[in-house]
Amino acid sequence: MPNAMSRFTIHDDLSAPEGSLPVLKGALHSAGQLPNLVGVLAGSPAALRGYARFRNELRHGRLATPTKERLSLAVAEHFRSTPGLKMHSRTARVAGLGIDEVQLAREFHSADEKQDVLLRYIGHLLQRRSQPPAALQEEALELGWTEEELLEAIAYASVEVFSALVNIAGDVPVDGSMEESRQLRAA
Repeated sequence: MPNAMSRFTIHDDLSAPEGSLPVLKGALHSAGQLPNLVGVLAGSPAALRGYARFRNELRHGRLATPTKERLSLAVAEHFRSTPGLKMHSRTARVAGLGIDEVQLAREFHSADEKQDVLLRYIGHLLQRRSQPPAALQEEALELGWTEEELLEAIAYASVEVFSALVNIAGDVPVDGSMEESRQLRAA
């Protein structure tokens, strides 16, 4: 049964299908608390495993955390994913991005020329849904991005698009907003 604040059930290790338990237990062990998105994805063991594997592989990539946070902010803003915006605004600040840079990233821009071209490149794919101009890719390469990093940025944006779509489809609440109701259910 869906939670009052979500169209999908937000599972925990007590309510999730058995196939989701290994991933949930691993997430609980490393983070201590399940993000609502992960709790929702637990309703489909295959979706949860796919998400976890994709995200885990991207952790071993070449993109720096501030770059990934910029991409996350841009995607969350593009899809108007409130949970994504709240979380990535917070984690971007922890990663060292200033308030102005957070705002620019939400618009597929950056004050840093190298970061800006990457955001514009990904923005072109998402906003125009078409191949970025060759000149934009050449500019990214000239500013020091490698093809590997461009592909990784596309992959990272893709996992963030998936997160945003689940957040929107499920009307998933911002993390922490359900804690009181979870505690009441557990009592």
